[in-house]
Amino acid sequence: MLQIKVLNPQLLSLLARVRHTNCLVIADRGFPFWPQIETLDLSLTDNIPTVLQVLSAIRSVFHPVQACMAREFLQHNTPVTRRLFAKGLRGIPTTHELHVEFKRRVPGAIGLIRTGDTIQYANLILVSG
Repeated sequence: MLQIKVLNPQLLSLLARVRHTNCLVIADRGFPFWPQIETLDLSLTDNIPTVLQVLSAIRSVFHPVQACMAREFLQHNTPVTRRLFAKGLRGIPTTHELHVEFKRRVPGAIGLIRTGDTIQYANLILVSG
């Protein structure tokens, strides 16, 4: 039996298929669905789990070298929320682009993990190292 932090077999399968320079999306509860992208829906209820909880859980087995978020995240969230995301993304260079541009990059991802997060624009595109 594997002795790792992540228990969900579908999540482990998705993570195992992300290769060097591939992208993985972790999204909030309202993020659009793309039929051509494998989507793993982990949402249970509002804020369970959150984007940051999923990010924290997968960092032991997934090593992103870059992250991208919507610029609107900075405009629509409090300094406390922005600091929490900066802490969760510590060590991962992070860029911010317009949400429209962010969504244009999503179809190129290997998969999308949907959470129950209610934070506005709390979506991440993570680039694998």
